[in-house]
Amino acid sequence: MFVEANFVPGVYHVASPLNYSDRMTISKQIGQRLRAARLAHKYSLSELASRTRTLSKSRISNYEQGIRRMGIEEAQELAEALDGVTPAYLLCLDDASPLSEDEWRLIQRYRRTDARGRDVILQVADIQGNYPAEPASGSGKDE
Repeated sequence: MFVEANFVPGVYHVASPLNYSDRMTISKQIGQRLRAARLAHKYSLSELASRTRTLSKSRISNYEQGIRRMGIEEAQELAEALDGVTPAYLLCLDDASPLSEDEWRLIQRYRRTDARGRDVILQVADIQGNYPAEPASGSGKDE
């Protein structure tokens, strides 16, 4: 299930808003988005290629440079390799990242820790998951 969240500039950054003018083709914008997502995950081209079923390092590089435009199948494969990214996002059909900045921080910290740390994080999440989030106060009053 896709949960819409605000665009996360710290995670995925495209130099300019999507503007399909002569300045930059859609293929180049798709390439920038793919590169930003890859770099946010700290994957090299080789690492990303190894996480896919059929895509080579050179093919991914061609996508990033805007030389070649990925199709739906390739976008799906890359999205699976880049956890938290949707094919629609990679293809510039959706500007929303599926995760908030806090969610990305949590995922990155979880991935960087050892088995004991991961277990602690999951225990805390399980306990805290029993408490429903309170709706944000829109009253503007000091709390």
